[in-house]
Amino acid sequence: MKNRIVLIVILFTVFCVSGCKKFLDRKPLTATLDDLHQGGLETQALGLYGTIRNSSSSPYVGDGFESIPWIGMNGFRSDDQEIVSDPGAAQWHTIYDLFGGGQYAKDDWASGVYWDRHYILIGNCNTALQIADSLQLTDDASLTNIGEIKFFRALSYWDLVRNYGQIPKVDFRIYNPTDAQIPKSPEDTIYALIESDLQFAADHLPLTWGPQYNGRLTSGAAKTLLAKEQIWRKQWATALSLCNDVINSGVYKLHVPYWDIWKLDQELGEESIFEVQASEKPGDGGFYWSWFGTTQGVRGADADGWNLGWGWNTPTKNLVDAYEPNDPREGATILFSGHPDSYPGPGNTITAANGGYGKDLPPYTNALYWNKKVYVSQADRDAAGDPNGGAFINHRILRYADVILMAAECANETGDGATAAARLEEIRARARNGDNTILPYIAFQNQVQMRAAIKHERRIEFGMEFERFYDLVRWGDATSALGGLGYQPKNRYFPLPTTAISANPKLVQNPDYN
Repeated sequence: MKNRIVLIVILFTVFCVSGCKKFLDRKPLTATLDDLHQGGLETQALGLYGTIRNSSSSPYVGDGFESIPWIGMNGFRSDDQEIVSDPGAAQWHTIYDLFGGGQYAKDDWASGVYWDRHYILIGNCNTALQIADSLQLTDDASLTNIGEIKFFRALSYWDLVRNYGQIPKVDFRIYNPTDAQIPKSPEDTIYALIESDLQFAADHLPLTWGPQYNGRLTSGAAKTLLAKEQIWRKQWATALSLCNDVINSGVYKLHVPYWDIWKLDQELGEESIFEVQASEKPGDGGFYWSWFGTTQGVRGADADGWNLGWGWNTPTKNLVDAYEPNDPREGATILFSGHPDSYPGPGNTITAANGGYGKDLPPYTNALYWNKKVYVSQADRDAAGDPNGGAFINHRILRYADVILMAAECANETGDGATAAARLEEIRARARNGDNTILPYIAFQNQVQMRAAIKHERRIEFGMEFERFYDLVRWGDATSALGGLGYQPKNRYFPLPTTAISANPKLVQNPDYN
C-alpha cells in the first residue's frame, strides 16, 4: 500500500519540558507518511508512554502501573516496604504486608485494578500490532514503532506472570468482549511471548535517540528487561550476555554520587535506562501528572509543612537495620521522622511521629521512616504548582546499576568469581564515593560467600525500588525472610481477581486459593 494513500494521525510527543528532557503529549497532527518520514504506528507507539502514566489523556489505565495498586502488589510484600502511615488503610497492611495471614483476598480491589489495567494496555498493544500487520508496515521506522509496542506488551506480561503465575495469553486484537474469554496458559508460554517481544524490540530499537526524544525506549531497555526475565528463569549465561551487551554499549554510566540520582535534574540521566515520565507545570491542564510520587510522599499536616502525600510506601526498620555502618545510601533512601530531611546533616526537620492520627492531631501518622527517593524540595514543588505532592516525579523502572549487579550475579553463578567481585565493587565504589573508611572491598572467596554479598548489595542498592520481593522469591529466600510476617510459599502468587473470573468463565482460580 502506497504511503501517500494512508493518512494517519500522529501523536507527536516531542513537547519539550525542562530543557527538552521529557517528551510528552501534544495535539495530533494529520499528514501522510511521506510527509512525516516516521513510522506508520507513531500514534499508537508514542501514546503508550502516556497510557502507563496517570493522566487525563489516558483515564485510569496508569493507576495499574503508577498508583496504589502497583505499589501494593510490587512493594508492600517485601521486608523493606510497608503501609503503616495511614491507620485508615489497616486492611492493606493485613492483605499485603502480612500476606492476609497466608490467604490473600480474592476480591481485593487493588489486585482487580492491577489485572484489568495491565490487560487494557496489552489490548492497546495488540490493536496496534494488528494495524501494523494489516498495513504490511515493514519500513525501518515502523519496525521501531513495533519494537516499542512489543516492549510495553512484554512489560505488562512480566508484571502479570510474576504476580499471578498462569494467566491468559491474549496476543491478538479483541473485537468483542467474548474474544478474551480464553483459559490460562502455562507460565512457560507467557515467558516465551515476553522473550519474543523483547528480542524483537532489542533488534529494532535504536541504541540512542536524539535529545528531543530523551527517554524513549532503546535496545538497551529491551535487553535489560530481557536479562531480568532470563535471571528469573535462571538462564545465567544468556542473561550475562545481555548485560554485557548493555555494559559494552557505552551508553550508560553509574552516576556519582548516589544520592544525586534521585534529584529532578537526574531524571533521564546517564544511569537511566527506562523511566515512566511525568510532569506538572502551572496551567498545563494536568495532562502529564502521575500518582507515583504523591502516593508515597510524607504524610503530615499543612500547619507544619509536611502534607506532601499519602505516605503509602514506607521503609521498615528491617531495611534500616540492614545498612552497613555509614553507608551513604541509607541517607539517600530513608527520611527519618523527627530528623532533618538531609539526615544526618542540616535541613528541614520532619515532624516526629507520635502514634497519633486525625485532622486535629498532627503529625497524622505513626510512621518512623519515609521514602526519600520520591522526596522533592519545596522549591521544586512550588515550581510545579504542586506544593503538597509529587505528581511530577518520574518513575525509574530500569537503571544501569541493575545491569551491573545482574552481571555480577550471573558471573558468580557461571563460575567467574573474579568478574563477580569486580562488578560488585563497581557498585560499592560508587556508593563509597572516595571515602575508603566505609564499605570495604569484598574479595571472592567462594560462590556461596559471593552470592550472599550480591544479595545484600541488591537489597541496599535498590532499597524502596520494588525489587526486593521478587528477588526473595527467585532466590528461594522468601519463606525464611518473610515467614515471620505470615508468608507461605503459595503467597508468591496472588489469587486471580474475582472480577476477572466473573468476566471470563474459562478462567480457573489458582489452585492454592480454590
